[in-house]
Amino acid sequence: MNYIGSKYSLLDFLQTTIDQVCGLNPADNYTFADLFAGTGVVGAAYKARGCTVIANDIQYYAYVLNKHYLENSWPNSRPQDEQLLAELNSLPPQPGFIYQNYCAGSGCGRNYFTDQNGQKCDAIRTRLEELKKSGAISSATYFYFLASLLNSIDKYANTASVYGAFLKHIKKAAQREFKLELLPVIPGPAGQVYNEDINRLIQRLHGEVLYLDPPYNTRQYCSNYHVLETIARYDNPTLVGKTGLRNSAAQKSLFCSKKTVLDAFEALIAQAQFQYIFLSYNNEGLMSLPDIERIMSKYGVYSVYTQTEYKRFQADREENRRIAAKSTTEYLHCLQKEL
Repeated sequence: MNYIGSKYSLLDFLQTTIDQVCGLNPADNYTFADLFAGTGVVGAAYKARGCTVIANDIQYYAYVLNKHYLENSWPNSRPQDEQLLAELNSLPPQPGFIYQNYCAGSGCGRNYFTDQNGQKCDAIRTRLEELKKSGAISSATYFYFLASLLNSIDKYANTASVYGAFLKHIKKAAQREFKLELLPVIPGPAGQVYNEDINRLIQRLHGEVLYLDPPYNTRQYCSNYHVLETIARYDNPTLVGKTGLRNSAAQKSLFCSKKTVLDAFEALIAQAQFQYIFLSYNNEGLMSLPDIERIMSKYGVYSVYTQTEYKRFQADREENRRIAAKSTTEYLHCLQKEL
């Protein structure tokens, strides 16, 4: 999934640096916490390395993705999954909440998906909920297929990458007929996944390594990915405005405000019961380098590592939007905490 702040291209940098600072290796089977987990790229990589991963994200769609990646683990493909996949892909289109609120043919004025794909998404989402409520599928299978639906439908979205706006005309990629595809099952120890405010959750956790990748700027993820949130919850929310935003006041992050980010960050570091704490941040974030160093240095031995030439997220083509720089400097701030 094309996701703001994804660390996919930085995995080698992160793993090499964390290994170097901690002196740990995958055979140590240590606990790795990824508490701004997003789409689960970092946590899944550490699960595959043999770590027990604890993940958290305040967005429910991210929780669903991580529930599959980190809690599901089986060695081979299961015939029943292929059977259910075939059943879901053969369902006739159904005009449900997604079609009625995100597709132009319904008269809603929004154009996030073609009419056909929106109705296909509704049919699959409705059937998954029916199977879950009847007990016909396990919780593990439910999250496996729901995560796969979120990942699949995102590829057919008529947007410029995020859901802050839709395109007026259906782009070529969004015109394709929707097909549900299953995500991979990541081998490794089963982890634990939460959907909570990080500053409350941190009080109940402990382990060896804590990795933090908070929002860097004022863009709230709940606004940029509100359509995926609604597909994940399928809770028929009241939508407002041209883009159909749902009420997400409870999901707004303190890390997206200049007024609150420093206090929230220090409270998090102060309460964290982890031997090593790592913070991913870049040179354009709301917190300055001196502020981060000042706060982290209060609680132990601080160091910082950098990775340059990290291609920035860009939703629009260059000719349509002026971009200040094509790359940023990514920092990995490290703290060996005095517990």
